[in-house]
Amino acid sequence: MKNSIQITTLFLDIGGVLLTDGWTKASRELASKKFKLNSEETEKRHNEAFDTVELGKITLEEYFNRVIFYEKRPFTREQFRKFMFSESKPYPDMIELVRNLKAKYGLKVVVVSNEGRELNAYRIKKFKLGEVVDFFVSSSFVHFRKPDEDIFKLALDCAQTPVRQIAYIENTPMFVHIADSLGIRSILHKDYDSTRAKLASLGLSE
Repeated sequence: MKNSIQITTLFLDIGGVLLTDGWTKASRELASKKFKLNSEETEKRHNEAFDTVELGKITLEEYFNRVIFYEKRPFTREQFRKFMFSESKPYPDMIELVRNLKAKYGLKVVVVSNEGRELNAYRIKKFKLGEVVDFFVSSSFVHFRKPDEDIFKLALDCAQTPVRQIAYIENTPMFVHIADSLGIRSILHKDYDSTRAKLASLGLSE
């Protein structure tokens, strides 16, 4: 049955939806091998520091100070930063799907994501996300991070769209549950084909 309420706004995560996650455990393990770091110590320090990066409380340089360069290293910050940023890859089919739906239906597109400021800025520019996204409610910009309901409430306030006219694409089950509890119709993203079909069921077909 065709959906009776028109979707006018699309909320999106970035990592796992439009792009790969920015700085995953797998990427950190690769960094430990490449730069000959103690992986256990690095992971421990990362876990102690990274939430504050995503909340915009410390800069990427401060993160490096706490996690990597708390002792002398035989490589530079720039070398490590380049590796970190190079781990981000696009999902071109998902970006194109959002682009096409935005053009066809005049959708307002809003990113709701947990990302540190510097990495977020790099990813937005590198993959030209500003061409398909109207504004970014990124954790490091607004100082809330998922699963805090306040980041969703802030996105709703900024979007100024009736909640039932919003669809949200997210790859983390807990965050989907929280958005659903706020009345946001949410899609648990697993792959391009299933998300495309779920969007079509909400009246958004290419």
